[in-house]
Amino acid sequence: MKNKTLAAWLALFGGPLGLHRFYLYGVGDTLAWLHPIPTALGLYGIQRVQQMGQDDQWSWLLIPLLGFTFAITALHAIVYGLMTSEKWNALFNPNASPTEAAGQTHWPTIGAIVLALLLGTTVLMSSIVFSFQRYFEYQIEEARKISQ
Repeated sequence: MKNKTLAAWLALFGGPLGLHRFYLYGVGDTLAWLHPIPTALGLYGIQRVQQMGQDDQWSWLLIPLLGFTFAITALHAIVYGLMTSEKWNALFNPNASPTEAAGQTHWPTIGAIVLALLLGTTVLMSSIVFSFQRYFEYQIEEARKISQ
């Protein structure tokens, strides 16, 4: 039996590594194995900023990958948490009755939804703001160089 609450929490905290997909679809899921790639690239972007400073242009592209990965998995947590028990059990527990307890929404499920909303939007907006700010500062510097 696949538990909806556990899937929502796994998507929220282990989603960038694909843990929620491993839990729901098994080890043979290709998308679960692909989840760590943008996560690793985003972490590499953070490492580049720490080593080379904020003027590193590759980090402007790599860091949002991490933010988008976190935001997408937070969205998965929200979708899993808000799914009706009938739909949940039909998708992930096909042999169970539509009202089986594994697909029910409880307070920990609501907690996962609220935290996913909070963290997902914060991380998404932060990564977008970082990239756009660095891009526009770079454009201003280049315009200053041209005008001199």
